[in-house]
Amino acid sequence: MGFHTFTAGVIALSVLLSDGLQAQSPESGGLVNVSTRLRSAAGDFGLFGGFIITGNAPKRILIRALGPSLTVPGTLPDPILILTDGHGYEVYNNNWRQNEQIIQDTGIPPNNDLESAIVAELAPGAYTAIVDDIATRRGIALVEVYDLGTVGEDSSKSATLAEISTRGPVETGDDVMIGGFITTGGPTKVIIRAIGPSLQIFGFSQLQDTTLNLHDGSGSLMASNDDWRSDQEQAIIDTGVPPTDDRESAIIATLAAGAYTAIVRGKDGGTGVGLVEVYALQ
Repeated sequence: MGFHTFTAGVIALSVLLSDGLQAQSPESGGLVNVSTRLRSAAGDFGLFGGFIITGNAPKRILIRALGPSLTVPGTLPDPILILTDGHGYEVYNNNWRQNEQIIQDTGIPPNNDLESAIVAELAPGAYTAIVDDIATRRGIALVEVYDLGTVGEDSSKSATLAEISTRGPVETGDDVMIGGFITTGGPTKVIIRAIGPSLQIFGFSQLQDTTLNLHDGSGSLMASNDDWRSDQEQAIIDTGVPPTDDRESAIIATLAAGAYTAIVRGKDGGTGVGLVEVYALQ
């Protein structure tokens, strides 16, 4: 169930808890918001955010592509957003006010008119959000996915945001891959993976050795990993989704409701295309 086939997505900064999110709060715990911040460029070297919806009902999702409102230098000037399932379904947005009222009604519209957003009711399946710039310029961008709840009132129907990940260029300094996520309800067990060597990216160099750090909402380091077999090896194998290269990283954690950040770097300052993933485990 990896995102290697459709280049999918995860999160960034440990914020958004006070952003007015109107999401479900499952008692058993779950993912309700995911996003990733990194430097986006045109084409296959851009920011690809994806997610998987499981269950037997549609789920309402808000996706935002941010650039100008980010408080870091060198942001993407005018992000555009494309949502696709890879099988013919595709939705495009340039500036979010093109669909202003439905996005305002979520309570969390983008803060800049040049930023993009899409609200969609999606059947269970795999989806990719692609962030680019209207003039194919390069800059730091943020892609976010918010869970706005299962569509309908039938208690026998449910849908879950079960897996999210992001693929993009991992550099050094402020341009590492910053992936975050918010959990709600009871404790949520997750596996986080930092993938590089096993990626098959035509025309670009992937990270040759990844490192992964997990931080809580206050920024405190909770766990770190270099090579996944060095720690939690059997538990990671038991998830059914261990990394396929020993140089890749993974962490299993059971998390209380809150905001978390996963930071992916290249070992010894290495750079290249990387992938960060978060799976909600049963």
